[in-house]
Amino acid sequence: MFPLARSAFALSTRGVQRIAARRAHHKAGPDFHDKYGNVVLASGMVFCVSIWSYVLTQTGITWNFSPVGRVTPKEWKDQ
Repeated sequence: MFPLARSAFALSTRGVQRIAARRAHHKAGPDFHDKYGNVVLASGMVFCVSIWSYVLTQTGITWNFSPVGRVTPKEWKDQ
């Protein structure tokens, strides 16, 4: 069991060393989300609000709000 654990530890150590070496050569500049994240979020919000304001005000959709409290049942008629 000890040789298996030792080889597993060696593999994980080599993996950590590879990741560290890869990150050391990586350019530390901003990525897409750092550059454009807030712009994309704001433009999506403006688009969504504009479309929903058009739908609510201009399309003439009847929204079928709940009739609870406004509709009373008719009297029952025996035949």
